[in-house]
Formats: sequence, C-alpha cells, structure tokens
Amino acid sequence: MGETEIRRLARRRAIELRRSVAASLRAMREDAGLSVAAVARAAGIDGSYLRLIEDGEREPSGRVLVAIGLVLGADLSVRLYPTTGPRIHDRLQAPMVECLIRSLHPRWIPSPEVVVTAPARGVIDVVLGDRAERLLIASEINSQVGRLEQQLRWHREKELSLPSSELWPFAAATGPPVTSRLQVLRSTAGNRDLANQFEATFASAYPARARDVVDALTTGTAWPGPGIVWMRVEGSDVKLLDGPPRGVRLGRSR
Repeated sequence: MGETEIRRLARRRAIELRRSVAASLRAMREDAGLSVAAVARAAGIDGSYLRLIEDGEREPSGRVLVAIGLVLGADLSVRLYPTTGPRIHDRLQAPMVECLIRSLHPRWIPSPEVVVTAPARGVIDVVLGDRAERLLIASEINSQVGRLEQQLRWHREKELSLPSSELWPFAAATGPPVTSRLQVLRSTAGNRDLANQFEATFASAYPARARDVVDALTTGTAWPGPGIVWMRVEGSDVKLLDGPPRGVRLGRSR
C-alpha cells in the first residue's frame, strides 16, 4: 500500500519542524558563545548527538529538547494550532461532493481535495475553476455545521490560501484570477435552524441568492458571488435543491 496523503504531509511537516528547531538551537548556542561540547555536557547528552540535532539529522525527544533549552536559557513549548479544519470528514460528505460535481455545467472544472499551505494549511473540499473567466471558487461541503464562527473563518482562510495551491499557476497564466466561496449544506433540522437563527451572519458571509448560485453551477450563468446551496440526503439519494429548503429565509429574494 502506498503512502497516504496524511502520512506524506506529516513526514514533510516533521522535517520542516526538525530543521527549524535545529536552526534555533544552533543560533542560540552560537549567540551565547558556547561550544557544542559544553552544551552537550551540561544537558547530559553526547556532543556528537548534539551536532546531529543541530544539523537537522536527528529528531530529539521532548526531554532532550527541554534539557538543551534549560542550558541555553530557553523554554520549550509545544502546542497545536488550528488551521482550516480536520482532514477526516463524515460519511455523507463524499456523496454530497459527487452530487455537486455531477450537477455542474461544463463551464466548471472541479478539483476535489485541493491542498493549500499559506497563509493557512489545510484542504479545500472542491475548487471550481471557470473555463470562461479567471475565477476559482473554494467550495466547502458540510452535512452539519459545528461552531459557526469557526466554520466561516476556516472558509475565508481557505479562499485566501488559494494562491498557494497547485491550481493557481494554471489559473493565473493570463493574470491573477478572482476568488470566491461556495458553501454546500445538507438540509437537516439542525442546519435549517442554524440558518434561521444566524441569518444575518450567514448573509454577510454568503450574500448571493441561492437560486442564482444554483443557476450558475448548473446552467452556466454568471457567478453571483459567495453563496450557499442546499442538498437533500435521503439514504443513497442526494439531490441539489434549486433554492433554500422550506422554512429557510436565508438566500431567498429580498
């Protein structure tokens, strides 16, 4: 079995972190005017091992890093920084992605699972590229929405990170493309209640009328800007709705 994407990215990121720590250790030791032998002796490790650490060739344990840090007058801090959401999705996302792609007008070029690295690290569920216009749309597919403010932030950060994706050089061949956002929501009681409870918040992030967004996706009309579309999921049957579900005001004509 080949290396999974998660393992590949984890290996790459671990190498980057190891080299960053190595550079910091060497800079702090040299700034303090201390030799490798002196720091290693005080930290209780072999001098050759410290050289390998500073060369980025060894990945020291947390205890060893703490010891070296204490010798150099530095504290070690390890924490996880949230980026653009988890990489593991619920079982309903895949059929929703399939439904979206199958519903698209030939104008659109869909690219699922697009990795972005800056300013945020993460994966965009589907990026839609416009064959006629310089336009890339970061699309997020959600069967359920957890923390609303976090979801909105993640989506915006993914859009801003599109220039770091592998798609950008092709889309920007004749000039920088415009970017936008598409939110695909499953029609559930919880999501409908959330849309009504925070209608103004959703509308400020996704102001386009839902029907206009659906038309742009399925018939090739002009893209109306950031918007939300809804899907009904019943067993294996997934359908893109032509507007907001019954009882939802968000995305309707004003």
